[in-house]
Amino acid sequence: MEFISKNIILLFGSLVFVIFFSPAYAECTGCLCPGDPCNLCPLPAMQDSPVKSTEPELCKRIREQVPPTSAQPGSNEYFPSLDRSVAVCVKEGGDVVRNRKQTTEFPARFYCKPPANIKKD
Repeated sequence: MEFISKNIILLFGSLVFVIFFSPAYAECTGCLCPGDPCNLCPLPAMQDSPVKSTEPELCKRIREQVPPTSAQPGSNEYFPSLDRSVAVCVKEGGDVVRNRKQTTEFPARFYCKPPANIKKD
């Protein structure tokens, strides 16, 4: 009898956990959500990645000032390109977003989030 009551309590507790915490995992908030709600651009731009047709003006400026690289993250050639692209993003009014969980939609480690109002030169 004691075994059955423990299983019922465990089952009930699991059910309560699933009901209360499932909505937190189901909804994505922030810029790194499916569909790219913030129109991010990867830092640094990589040579083998395609350019989005809806790319913001800031991303184009970053790519003009810091040419896309073929260096892999962690290599000695990668870090100067990352540093320069971060500097251009911030100088132009963008925010740098760190990506801790790379996915197929967001493979880069860092992204530039364009500001609402982009500066015109």
